[in-house]
Amino acid sequence: MLAAPITAGAGAAPAATLNVAYDASGTSTIAKTGSNVNLGPTTLTTAINPDGTFTGHLPLPATSTSFKALGLLPTTATVTFVEAAPLTGVLKSQPKPTISSTASVYIKLSDVTVAGLPALVGDHCQTADPVSIPAATPDGQFFNVTTGGTISGTFTVGNFENCGLTTPLLNLLVPGSGNTVTFQLSNGRIIQ
Repeated sequence: MLAAPITAGAGAAPAATLNVAYDASGTSTIAKTGSNVNLGPTTLTTAINPDGTFTGHLPLPATSTSFKALGLLPTTATVTFVEAAPLTGVLKSQPKPTISSTASVYIKLSDVTVAGLPALVGDHCQTADPVSIPAATPDGQFFNVTTGGTISGTFTVGNFENCGLTTPLLNLLVPGSGNTVTFQLSNGRIIQ
């Protein structure tokens, strides 16, 4: 179970930050395209402060997705999540152990094909602004600092830029709200 935030007694030295790593894997669903994106496997590294707040990094490997553009043209793309800022969050022990966090990433697209033909999006096709992805312990569940747990959330994807002639089509097909993310965090371990 999640311990209460670490505190020091009167006259004691302040408690140190605790560095914890978790195995992480998950999925995301993009609402407008109905496409699924596998996330990970990877390692989430966190620095947990005595008050339960933390920062971290979740380096996700590039992955692929596919969907039907305009409902009929088979489309594939390589998706890369580029960290825009460290992940932030808080572990709470009351009324039950939970975690909440927010990641800030650019979503980069490459190797895009439409109907089997390359879309020539170039090397700099990504969201114009960072995408904020909140995730938290689902209602009715709890988070264990050593064994982990599930976190999930909903996020909005903004417009893409620098995608060549494909930019208007991508901005018609992908951006929007109602996108979901779910991660399973496991194997919590102290790291140096």
